[in-house]
Amino acid sequence: MIRYALPLAVFVLMVGLLGYGLKLDPKKVPSPLIDKAAPEFSLAMLHDSSRSLSTADMRGQVWVLNVWASWCVSCRAEHEVVTALANKNLVTVVGLNYKDKSEDAIRWLQQFGDPYATSVVDFNGKVGIDWGVYGVPETFVIGADGLIKYKHIGPMTMESLEQKVMPVIRELLS
Repeated sequence: MIRYALPLAVFVLMVGLLGYGLKLDPKKVPSPLIDKAAPEFSLAMLHDSSRSLSTADMRGQVWVLNVWASWCVSCRAEHEVVTALANKNLVTVVGLNYKDKSEDAIRWLQQFGDPYATSVVDFNGKVGIDWGVYGVPETFVIGADGLIKYKHIGPMTMESLEQKVMPVIRELLS
């Protein structure tokens, strides 16, 4: 009897776990960095590689880091939302150009518009790894205390901007 019951129990358990996993939202990947210090970086600016920007330069202000690339189709879809966020003039929006060629990134921003206060270049993706980037686009809200307060995985929509990102920003600014 046990000879048949054990494989059946294992099978039922596996089906149950698979069913549970299929109900999860893949965009809701919890970040271990929430309420932790933003990983340090100092990267060359996209438009002037002789200058750099670091997380230390952003201390004391609420800011947004948007990870993007010219080769990213979803980044193009999200671009108008990032532009809308930047046009609110509430926070500094920094672009992290991820695993991209600088000339392609500059051409892309010239074609579609540049919503970023500045973009920095993460050519080899090391900073993206430090920040826990799964893929582009991703957006982080960082508080004046230097802690990551929110992470949005995938392209932001106007709905996610207004219902998820902006409430976090408004709370940090109050």
